[in-house]
Amino acid sequence: MAVGLPVTLGSAPGAALYAGAGWWCALMRQMRDAHPDRVFNDILDCGDAPGRAAEALRRGARTLVLADAPPAMADAVGRLAVAYGARVLPAMPPALDLAQHGSARRLVAWLAPE
Repeated sequence: MAVGLPVTLGSAPGAALYAGAGWWCALMRQMRDAHPDRVFNDILDCGDAPGRAAEALRRGARTLVLADAPPAMADAVGRLAVAYGARVLPAMPPALDLAQHGSARRLVAWLAPE
């Protein structure tokens, strides 16, 4: 956030399953309050749990990952997302995992324009 470039913050794989949507949405509200002048998006990974995805939408999440859910359930979550002005992705986009060893060293290259 300190660099001032637009970023996307992605949760850990399946984070909604073990940490819940409330935690993620509260954390993102804190980030927005702490950095009102920064532009960033966030993505909550809901694993294969359509119920967690629906909960996240109701709590204010705007971009979710829902992978390998039964097609009828994925479609229902997709319709709910449209109603909330949100979107559902089938997988997390490529990302730099800042928890990995050496990621701080790779951060500059990751943020460099192509």
